[in-house]
Amino acid sequence: MTAMDTAKPAAGIMLHALARNWWIILLRGICALVFGLLTFVWPGVTLVTLVLLWGAFALIDGSFALWAGIVGNNPKMRWWLVIAGLVGIGAGLTTLLMPGVTALVLLFFIAGWAIGVGVMQIIGAIRLRKEIDNEWMLIASGALLVLFGLVLFFQPGAGALGLIFVIGAFSLIYGVTLIAFAWKLRSHSHG
Repeated sequence: MTAMDTAKPAAGIMLHALARNWWIILLRGICALVFGLLTFVWPGVTLVTLVLLWGAFALIDGSFALWAGIVGNNPKMRWWLVIAGLVGIGAGLTTLLMPGVTALVLLFFIAGWAIGVGVMQIIGAIRLRKEIDNEWMLIASGALLVLFGLVLFFQPGAGALGLIFVIGAFSLIYGVTLIAFAWKLRSHSHG
């Protein structure tokens, strides 16, 4: 039996756990959409409001990711969701507990969160690639997170207020990709 032969059943277990809890990914996508829409509805939002909105989003998103990792059946396959959840919760709590952070520190918090969670999503999608069709949706949302984080790291001088629409657009696209992936998992759970 090769490593690929043993990896396939393990990925199937992870897929089953994700499919059973598809609604958690759907809620993460809805949270991202709501956050994205709020940035466009309130374009004159202050930096403190942006900090609080993003902190709440990261905390809720991280909580859902952590929950998905905890309810999974295979501890070896769910670690990436637990790590992504803990990164999100940590970033959200740090942001909410220190709302007076500077725009530069806020950007680095957001960038670190985006890169960390994006990498975990890409790893998870790679593990599922032989088990599901259209795993590219999860890879795409992870790649968007990593790209978004890198842009924030290399362009911090633009400031948080100047990035409101970029953050909003990212959140909308990220939310749509997570919702599409959740619906794909939902159909898999009924199949």
